Amino acid sequence: MTPKNSESGPSGVTLEDRITGALVGAAVGDALGGPVEGYSPDQILERHAGRVHGIVGPWNGDAWRTARPIAPYHKGDGHVTDDTLMTHALIRVYAKVRDHLDAYAIADHLVPDLMTTPRWIPELEQEALLLHRVFLAEKWLVTRLHYGHVDPREAGVGNIVNCGAAMYMAPVGLVNAADPRAAYAEALDIAGAHQSSYGREAAGVFAAAVAAACAPDATPESVVTTCLSLAKDGTRTAILKVCEAAQDHTDVESALKPLREAVAPYDTVGPDYRAPSLGARRPSRLHAIEELPVALGMLLVAGGDYRHTVLGAVNYGRDCDSIATMAGAIAGALGSPPPDDWAKQVSEASRLDLWDPAATLTEVTREIFERDVRRRRAHESAFAEIEGPRCSD
Repeated sequence: MTPKNSESGPSGVTLEDRITGALVGAAVGDALGGPVEGYSPDQILERHAGRVHGIVGPWNGDAWRTARPIAPYHKGDGHVTDDTLMTHALIRVYAKVRDHLDAYAIADHLVPDLMTTPRWIPELEQEALLLHRVFLAEKWLVTRLHYGHVDPREAGVGNIVNCGAAMYMAPVGLVNAADPRAAYAEALDIAGAHQSSYGREAAGVFAAAVAAACAPDATPESVVTTCLSLAKDGTRTAILKVCEAAQDHTDVESALKPLREAVAPYDTVGPDYRAPSLGARRPSRLHAIEELPVALGMLLVAGGDYRHTVLGAVNYGRDCDSIATMAGAIAGALGSPPPDDWAKQVSEASRLDLWDPAATLTEVTREIFERDVRRRRAHESAFAEIEGPRCSD
């Protein structure tokens, strides 16, 4: 990547600021993208008589309960979707384990959370099991791990390949703040219970992007460079092509079509989001999910500014709640938080405390870091002992 002339990340941004910015930023992006999910930029322009500039109501107005293809979900009016609900569920797993996670932690803790504890589901406007809200790709976790007793490290094989695992991996990047390689490895392990192929790869790269964004001097360009250093196969190529296209734009409106054109050869869903191609969501070393490359591209176009990054993701359409979730998390981790009025409105509308999960994860992240330091020092001591004195010439 050839860097643009952009300023370094804001100085004096604390770990707590970055975790809060990332998690609240992801939730707000999710809520803004929800009501226009599945539509094209042109359809969004026509429906809203212009671009979306904030929180809007359901696409079908008061008919949201029965209007296809969204029914029975109340998307819009500041309601978060399953992206945020799964992110908060993963934070609850970290709060229980209080250490790094693996695929077994997903089986032991996340699956019971999905199955056993009723929670307020904003889109259903009622309490329900999270299992009843999540998409089929997430129901797979329960089918394979609880009922099928599959090895958690292999349970993702056979699932549709989409952004289902990647969409909630921001906490992994935050727990490994400023250590993107560790975030990548941990997310790949966790996501093995959920996804395979480029869906699993995207989970690792997204976690790495969030971790890279937490570095003190991080920029959008440094985040993308880190992603390119870790990403494999079609995921790497898709990110590279989209971000190359993004460098020609400083306005998100002008970038909408070029970013779609850049990612299209790697996206298996095809041009009609509501009617996926026959090759959609199948394992491949040549393809990638659409959401992560576009989120990174919008981050570059907007120079890391939260508002412009997320609104670019929202008005891109297609799977824009997940694109805006990822874009919002990375921008927030860079130190550009969501506007207070958006965050307050989403929190109230969704009946969710968006700041409590961030406080919990900040506490857990500090504990894990201290444990990592002790483990590293123990390893250094053991290695020095087995290495013994070395003779010098």
